[in-house]
Amino acid sequence: MISSHKLKSVDFYRKIPRDLTEASLSGAGLSIVATFAMIFLFGMELNDYLTVSTTTSVIVDRSPHGEFLRIGFNISFPALSCEFASVDVSDVLGTNRLNITKTVRKYPIDSNLQTTGSEFHSLSISRAVKHDDAVGEDYAEGSISLNRHNFNRVAQRHPILVVNFYAPWCHWSNRLKPSWEKAARIMKERYDPELDGRILLGKIDCTEEQELCRRHHIQGYPSIRIFRKGSDVRNEHGHHDHESYYGDRDTDSLIRTMENLVSPIPLESHQLGLENKPGHAADDTKRPAPLVGGCRIEGFVHVKKVPGNLIISAQSAAHSFDASKMNMSHIISHLSFGKRFPEASLSDIKRVLPYLGGSHDKLDDRALSSSCEDRGYN
Repeated sequence: MISSHKLKSVDFYRKIPRDLTEASLSGAGLSIVATFAMIFLFGMELNDYLTVSTTTSVIVDRSPHGEFLRIGFNISFPALSCEFASVDVSDVLGTNRLNITKTVRKYPIDSNLQTTGSEFHSLSISRAVKHDDAVGEDYAEGSISLNRHNFNRVAQRHPILVVNFYAPWCHWSNRLKPSWEKAARIMKERYDPELDGRILLGKIDCTEEQELCRRHHIQGYPSIRIFRKGSDVRNEHGHHDHESYYGDRDTDSLIRTMENLVSPIPLESHQLGLENKPGHAADDTKRPAPLVGGCRIEGFVHVKKVPGNLIISAQSAAHSFDASKMNMSHIISHLSFGKRFPEASLSDIKRVLPYLGGSHDKLDDRALSSSCEDRGYN
């Protein structure tokens, strides 16, 4: 049997007895410096590992499909109304295309991303909305102030209730205020609320009545809504069926619109003429108001093959928006760049890409929230 002493004799890594070693100041200093150096290097490596870095790469498109690139998309905004949703394109060459509608479709959706109606068609307004000249004259209050306590009662009392949803800080609301109050006073003199009562003009301060404005999906100020007693009924989801007014905002235009609303209603009866339901009138200044506060935007745009931006935002030439109240959270169902492949070819690409370490739909079905505190949708 081989003894342990004979095994030790073949040790190539023999240790020096501790009694033969001697500590020195230079060795201690070197050890301290080495220790701090290792700690520093470890901290730098850890910081580099935890730091999020962004890398930008430019890929030259050499495809033979002309100078334009097709961008296809299907994006849902549960809290952005189709009434104000705008698709814009800009690039470094100075191209700016605003509110693209030719190849873009919008569908109202609820908070569950379910379509609630037919396609939403935006009005094409090629001119600025007309207002009264600001002359600084005093004016008397003519419209009635509405709130969550009296709104339903007043709406059921009058066949036509026209409401101005406004915000005191809004420039366009302040531009509308003099003509609105003047028109309301004139209409009140012509159609006394107690003796006639066929029409009444009201106003709601959305900074004070936030819940009431949210219930009617008010996102831009001012918003003029027309409530009809005969057709303004609540559906199973509690939404109102009414119209939005997009016409001029000067006194004469407002009075002319109110007169057209009253004319089909006989004085003897406060029943609505159902032949004048929303959607049957030829006046393009009025249209059904959105029943829900969300919008699904789908379609495609052609852009030049240069750096640029595809922007979806709330936009209006005659409304203001409270950025602190806007919720631009969205769900990307589809986003693609370039020519669309046939289904057979796309199926083959899907099978090959995983082996190449790539993906054809990295952004599909991703939910991006604009606020961690407010995830509630209108």
